[in-house]
Amino acid sequence: MTIQREKRLSYAVLVLPAVIIYLSVVAFPTIFSILLSLTNYNGGAIFGNPEIQFVGLKSYVWMFTEPTGNFYTALGNNLLIVAVSVFGQIPLGFILAYILSRKLISKGNSFFQTMIYLPNVISPIIIGVLFNAIIYGRNSVLMEVRRLINPDAVFTLNTTPMVPVLVVILWMFTGFYMIIFLANLQRIDPAIIEAARIDGAKEGRILWHISLPALSGVIVTTAILAISGSLKTFDLIYAMTSGGPAGQTRVLSLYMYQSAFQGAPNYPLANAISTVMVLISIVLIVITRRLGKTFGSKEE
Repeated sequence: MTIQREKRLSYAVLVLPAVIIYLSVVAFPTIFSILLSLTNYNGGAIFGNPEIQFVGLKSYVWMFTEPTGNFYTALGNNLLIVAVSVFGQIPLGFILAYILSRKLISKGNSFFQTMIYLPNVISPIIIGVLFNAIIYGRNSVLMEVRRLINPDAVFTLNTTPMVPVLVVILWMFTGFYMIIFLANLQRIDPAIIEAARIDGAKEGRILWHISLPALSGVIVTTAILAISGSLKTFDLIYAMTSGGPAGQTRVLSLYMYQSAFQGAPNYPLANAISTVMVLISIVLIVITRRLGKTFGSKEE
């Protein structure tokens, strides 16, 4: 056996377990989900549907044309979360990371870094329950205090039900992006910044001409993470609102869950929703990468 053949064999042996796991956990369920979305399977004989028949794009047509517009409400809420994540969490995380890395706060850098990142180590379910109990719930502490001050006070969040959810999401995940930016800001050679300061560059010029260009690739990466994470949002909203009131805070993942496991199961519709979620995620990520290349991403 030649050395080249031994190398190929060793590579195959090392890679094979990962390939098998990937095919079993990712590839097969994805393909099976797409195929199931093209059938009428709704739980088998126990739910009065003993035969599986191919029905084509019937579930997709229903999803896009149903009179209640549940899909478009869920999609709009997901896009709001994407917007808050990309244009809220990432810029705010970068600003906080820049302040900490440049030591613009004289004392307590480690304390602020810990406190900002802390929400990431708490379960979203717990955070949702706590915010409901303390601030946003109909019988929360805040509402009870309002009733003590003004007995005629009423619960007024129904008109803008997504705002509390977006505020919590912004608070929860900003620290995650702060840590990413902080780690990469520390990779910038301090001598470059010091030379710029000696040449008379102010903090704003250092930020614009040194820090931001050095992190262009990281910004694209964080945008991809924000988009993919936003489309999978489920646990926090399930704990806070369960999609209410009247489905106004429903997102695609929750819509998929409710279609499959609440009431009469509609597995083809649930799988159609999941397929559309994957396609939307791919489209947004491709757009983000193209924009990153257009504006001169320097890192991959």
